Amino acid sequence: MIAVLVCPTLNAGESTNNFFSALSNQSIKPEILLAIDSSSDDNTVDNFKKYGFKAHQIPRYSFNHGATRQLALSLCPDADIIVYMTQDSILASHDSIKNILAPFKDEKIGAVCGRQLPHTNASPLAAHARLFNYSAESSIKSLDDISRLGIKAAFISNSFAAYRRTALMDVGGFPSDVIFGEDTFVAAKMLKAGWKVAYSADASCYHSHNYSMIEEFRRYFDIGVFHSREKWFIASLGKPEGEGKKFVLSEIKYLTQHAPWLIPSAIVRTGLKLFGYKLGQREQDMPLWIKRKLSMNKGYWKNE
Repeated sequence: MIAVLVCPTLNAGESTNNFFSALSNQSIKPEILLAIDSSSDDNTVDNFKKYGFKAHQIPRYSFNHGATRQLALSLCPDADIIVYMTQDSILASHDSIKNILAPFKDEKIGAVCGRQLPHTNASPLAAHARLFNYSAESSIKSLDDISRLGIKAAFISNSFAAYRRTALMDVGGFPSDVIFGEDTFVAAKMLKAGWKVAYSADASCYHSHNYSMIEEFRRYFDIGVFHSREKWFIASLGKPEGEGKKFVLSEIKYLTQHAPWLIPSAIVRTGLKLFGYKLGQREQDMPLWIKRKLSMNKGYWKNE
């Protein structure tokens, strides 16, 4: 079983020192290391090459969350398992790579999601988001679990996730043009096609974002756009509102115990996220310049 580690990059600079250090300490390393760089104008490519990565550069305007990751499959035709990370993810365990590959011993596993832990500088809000979404218990989900878990059944993140090539190809690979959510898109397709999606709590990395209120709004606008344009996704898995309510209640409980002064801010953020999501769902009624202004992934709109 040949594995490749793929990392999309852009102007990572020296911030990847911890990324390389954690990767070098792994008990098992992928046979192939590949960086797909969106025309960085700093020393990112040189840094990845020094570590042993093959580097493939693409024009910055051509980056797309789905298409760029799909490109990796054609660049590594001999790889059986493709592990995706982002440049701001840091492997947290000596066995993180080993443990994200282990579930593939089950031939019905199509994808594996690793656990994300908050960075040491994570705000209480960012820390809670990781604790809520990434439990300490591993699990395996199949088509039968959608009725119980809803949209959560397809939860996966390409900040640290691995895919079986044959399963990816079976569901058509990553979508060529999505604003966001190429990972959950594929996970949902796999579940519908009879594959299983695993969550490995022992395959951990540090990854979190201290988003501002505006960034939260823009992120949820993009999620709304994704759900609006991929109507099959919600039709197959159910609406996200129930999971959203669980998150809000969990967040308030967490903040009450750890940072009660942030509760008013969290309530405002919740309103902005909901507003952004609802606007994203109505994006078809908006002029292009407004969508670009509201979106976090502004490059997505270049071909509209």
